[in-house]
Amino acid sequence: MKYRYDVCVNMMVEVNKRGALTLPKEIRRRFGLDQGGQVIVQATEEGILLTPGAAFPIEIYTPERLKEFAEEEKKLAPYKLK
Repeated sequence: MKYRYDVCVNMMVEVNKRGALTLPKEIRRRFGLDQGGQVIVQATEEGILLTPGAAFPIEIYTPERLKEFAEEEKKLAPYKLK
């Protein structure tokens, strides 16, 4: 079955006993959701909103790492534009 994505398409999906649901293949393809892809789930006044999401790793700097940055900045100080 082919769908037109320039119009609103309503599809019914079931929630299994674990609370999981399977998004139709056409929807996953349209929004680039591959296996392991992430989705943001929001509760709104109209209902549940699913939005494709992405997570990016962050580094939390230790005091030692911040000291390394400061030492490197000191080394670069003579080269900074004024």
